[in-house]
Amino acid sequence: MAAGWIDKVTGSLEDKRHYREHKKRIERLPAKYCVAVQALERYYMYFGGIVKSDTLMSMLDDLADLFEQAAADGTPISAIVGDDPVEFAETFIQNYSEGQWINKERERLTKTIERLEQEEANR
Repeated sequence: MAAGWIDKVTGSLEDKRHYREHKKRIERLPAKYCVAVQALERYYMYFGGIVKSDTLMSMLDDLADLFEQAAADGTPISAIVGDDPVEFAETFIQNYSEGQWINKERERLTKTIERLEQEEANR
């Protein structure tokens, strides 16, 4: 029981271990790839709003896989992210939308409007 309570307050120790391992993976990348991934991660922390740790770690692992493979193949960063890094970042994160906080707000907005329409129809 205490472990569940502690996880709720501080977060899962397993998630923290996984995140530390992920950060070590990124640090092993060649410098320019490391900086690119760190910039994308920073953007996701502000823009992404992912609140489910398993979704976040899945996304970060996939991002690390992509850049590790690109580094191994010698693929230029511009070939990965294209001409618009923001568009790349936002397109990439769309694959992980289930864990975003905005989904809860979208659902709340939709339900509120539906409830209002229902109330209007019942008058």
